[in-house]
Amino acid sequence: MHSSSAPLPPAPSAIWLPIFAGLCASLVSIGLARFAYTPLIPSLIQAHWFSASDVVYLGAANLVGYLIGALIGHPLARLTSNKCALRLMMLAVTLAFFACGFPLSVSWFFGWRLLSGIAGGAIMVLVAATVLPQVPAARKGLASGAIFLGIGLGIAGSGTIVPPLLSLGLQQTWFGLGLLALILTAASWFGWPTTAPPAAAAPSNTSPSPPIDPNVYLLFAQYAFMAAGLVPAMVFLVDYVARGLNAGAHVGALIWVMYGLGAIVGPVSYGFLADQLGAKAGIRIVLVLQALAVGLLSISSSFAALALLAVILGSFPPGIVPLALARVHELIPGHHQQQVAWSRATVSFATFQALSGFAYSALFNATGGHHALMFVIAFGAIVVALLLELGSRLLGRSTESLTLNTGR
Repeated sequence: MHSSSAPLPPAPSAIWLPIFAGLCASLVSIGLARFAYTPLIPSLIQAHWFSASDVVYLGAANLVGYLIGALIGHPLARLTSNKCALRLMMLAVTLAFFACGFPLSVSWFFGWRLLSGIAGGAIMVLVAATVLPQVPAARKGLASGAIFLGIGLGIAGSGTIVPPLLSLGLQQTWFGLGLLALILTAASWFGWPTTAPPAAAAPSNTSPSPPIDPNVYLLFAQYAFMAAGLVPAMVFLVDYVARGLNAGAHVGALIWVMYGLGAIVGPVSYGFLADQLGAKAGIRIVLVLQALAVGLLSISSSFAALALLAVILGSFPPGIVPLALARVHELIPGHHQQQVAWSRATVSFATFQALSGFAYSALFNATGGHHALMFVIAFGAIVVALLLELGSRLLGRSTESLTLNTGR
């Protein structure tokens, strides 16, 4: 017999509607706004919309916007509300797609790519905080995987939608992406939770706030190096296959679809991994796998090898989001503190992503388009992320033994 005080479980639709809205938001703002640009790079150069060096820098504009968005997401939500800010950001991305159909100047294009990045960053810090409080604790990993599955669907979608749209023309491609973003914005419009997230119990004035676990800072550092490690495949993979290996745009698009398939599998499987093994072990396994994949990419040229590596690499950008989020939830108890830590983690990720975006672009132009070098550097960044945990563990052990010795 149930006690009368036991809370009723939320209705399935009450959980899945916000998750669907979150999926649409990540699909539009990151899946399409950032990743649809990658298969467009060869066409933007060939159609002489912009020079090769400008096209690469315009790709980095989205990454800079993402950093700005991660910083202004919560202030924007405080001015309006989470629901209002998320709707506004989705509309901004949709508008940016239509504006990019007019190649008026590099600065015009840069501005709109920047705006779409800002929307992506703001959505990334707000979407989980808006949706996950509606979800039971045991399902949070899987639910955050489902939200960020939108990124994977956007990547796969961009690989399958962009080539047929390009046959209509470059301007029509941007308009087509804008129309898709508009449909998804409309579909998610009423899916956002109407109730505020359950308020955490207010801390009493007598209890001091708990000290921050040093592992939180380790996570920020690891997340930053992961960002640096995923940029080259994210930005240069299609160009590497199409122009670097002379396989042509068609094969480049096929490899991008494989990357997209990985991106669909990534969030849900990484989220499941976090629920089953814990986020810490999950992060370690994923980093080893990614280091191997990006290292092999620099020496691979057969289609089968590239396709397999693309699936593994594609799982990484959207997949580490639910893993890192789960790690934040493991390390920090209160909902408000979790939100603050997640914002900081996203800012740390976005900072390194933007800096490495420009650094890789500059290096790419300086070396005359040396793709393999980018992948070797990415391998180094992921290895550093792995070594950081090992270093902190050794440091923790030495501190522990020192404490034991001095305590005798």
